[in-house]
Amino acid sequence: MGMICLNKNNLALAVKENRKKLHLTQMEAAERAGVGLRFIRELEAGKETLRMDKVNDLLFLFGLKLAPVPMERGDE
Repeated sequence: MGMICLNKNNLALAVKENRKKLHLTQMEAAERAGVGLRFIRELEAGKETLRMDKVNDLLFLFGLKLAPVPMERGDE
């Protein structure tokens, strides 16, 4: 698995793009990941407070996961 650094500004876009690459509707992605449709909608809309376990359940569909990475100068 490669590493892609996502921040709060591009997580929503990455999820939406990966979901569409798999030709999944929001409902289909929610069912496969075991999360609610509302969760997917909120994540793709850029909601900033989300449960990390649910984010990982969804990212798993795309071969991704949340992981801590060192901050670079200027990251805040």
